[in-house]
Amino acid sequence: MSTTTKPMEAGTAFLTNPVHENAAKIFTLEERDEEQRWIEESAHTFVTREVLPKVEAIDRQEPGVMPGLVKQAGEQGLLMIDIPEQYGGAELGLLTSALVASQLREASFSVAFGAHTTIGTLPIVYYGTEEQKQQYLPKLASGEWISAYALTEPGVGSDAMGLSTHAKLSEDGTHYILNGTKQWISNAGFADLFVVFARIGNERPSAFIVEASWPGISLGSEENKMGIKGSSTRQVIFEDAKVPVANVLGELHKGYKIAFNILNIGRLKLGAGSVGGSISALGLAATYTTERKAFGKFLHNFGMIKKKLARMAAETYAAESEVFRTAGNIAQAQKSAGSDTETVFKSIEEYAIEASIAKVHGSEVLALVVDEGVQIFGGYGFMHEYPIEKAYRDARIQRIFEGTNEINRIVAVTTLFRRAMAGKIDLMTKYPAIEARMKADQVPAGVGEEVPAELREGVNALERAKDATIYATMQIALKYMQNPNALAEEQEFIEYLANLLIDLYAADSALARAINVTKAGDEKSSTHIKLAQLATLTALTRIRSNLEQLISAYVDEARAEKVLSRVRTYVGDYRINGVQLQREIAALVIEKQGYPL
Repeated sequence: MSTTTKPMEAGTAFLTNPVHENAAKIFTLEERDEEQRWIEESAHTFVTREVLPKVEAIDRQEPGVMPGLVKQAGEQGLLMIDIPEQYGGAELGLLTSALVASQLREASFSVAFGAHTTIGTLPIVYYGTEEQKQQYLPKLASGEWISAYALTEPGVGSDAMGLSTHAKLSEDGTHYILNGTKQWISNAGFADLFVVFARIGNERPSAFIVEASWPGISLGSEENKMGIKGSSTRQVIFEDAKVPVANVLGELHKGYKIAFNILNIGRLKLGAGSVGGSISALGLAATYTTERKAFGKFLHNFGMIKKKLARMAAETYAAESEVFRTAGNIAQAQKSAGSDTETVFKSIEEYAIEASIAKVHGSEVLALVVDEGVQIFGGYGFMHEYPIEKAYRDARIQRIFEGTNEINRIVAVTTLFRRAMAGKIDLMTKYPAIEARMKADQVPAGVGEEVPAELREGVNALERAKDATIYATMQIALKYMQNPNALAEEQEFIEYLANLLIDLYAADSALARAINVTKAGDEKSSTHIKLAQLATLTALTRIRSNLEQLISAYVDEARAEKVLSRVRTYVGDYRINGVQLQREIAALVIEKQGYPL
């Protein structure tokens, strides 16, 4: 197991603790150990040599190609990272598996790989009986068997617990009889095993391990999708399928625990995969700007193109920083929790807000990068022959997978308020002091030498934005404290606040990473500083907008203008030459023909 460790920060520390304090506790990519770097490089090499040359065959779903690649990944040891050693695994942990996820690059293969290694395998790792683990995990670790996760149903969508698939205990008590239909199941066309969720009576869903070869299981035809065309996506139909009682996974009627707990890990890995996709798409766009001319000049010489390249790089940097910060925290929490499943998932749940943010922000950064990539390619970007067109189509599903981004915004905000009400996040204690400062027009003293000089103004601006977010949120939320259900109905409020949390975490993570590498004397520290500065500048622009919309819509009209004025004055400006910064970052991107780190 990897030895990379950092002191754990508490969940949601980014909102209430100063950036420089967070920096001392977070993991950054620059701190990965030699073993992790070797496995990351192995994944990169495997994808380069085995997967990318087969892109066209993958997209055409040529028989045997995708399952063959997944099995090859197993032969290379890439499927066993999260599986304990006693069951044929490597037990290297979430951080290492997130690093691998960031290297997969081909979207359809990434989906097949992730469906197998995460949602298709981890339920058995964490909730399987000893017999189930011994029977199934060695096959899944080696790639002898490929797994899938059967939760979604027709007409259910994001309401994961509103399932109609039913399981009925047989008269002799030896097996459950399964009936129902699952929809959009990744890997369905070649899976050997399904983790299936179904109701017994009118109780909450239970989970089952179901072998694909058993009678009563059939598949629908392959879905004709917009993107990720090479991944297998089918309905799975159960008609009196007999599942042995020994294949119940976890406790009866508590499948929701498995579904929700595993999805937190899945969301984080999806964020890591999105970062990898952004880096790949930026490489395509950067290279193209050095090959294509317009009006007698290469594209990278134009200011608007420089702006695009710089912002693509800076947003990717922020997403990358938050994804691996979260992965580091969860990995360390898992180590500290020991082997008890409930304790492990309580420790993971500590970072549920961050996992949802990593998924949402990572997928939305990817959307930005591929969209700007197509724009840089111009008309050629719309043509099938150019890989940026495929990247654009493939990226769209990321905002829907693992809970839509709307659902994940709700998860982040409702979790925040639940913890605040329980006293686990000290919003209540911080609010009076922030309110007093705002009423007195007192901006807090800025940071000193604990933060590198080039980052101080960005850090100070971010800390003011955190205070303003807490102030505005509490101004609104206090009137809902007696009726939290009413707050849940205000989805526009939830969206504004979720957007604030996303940008605060992104900027905090980017600045904290840049602080760490600069203090460590990293030779690329100047690049980190520039990327963090631009990521903070763009995040603060959105933060101001969301604060103003939040206050205008939800603070009483008689008080709204006063509250707006206080917030505008308190947040102030982040004074930096954005144009010059963009030009400097764009030059680094062009020099590297892609992501500059």
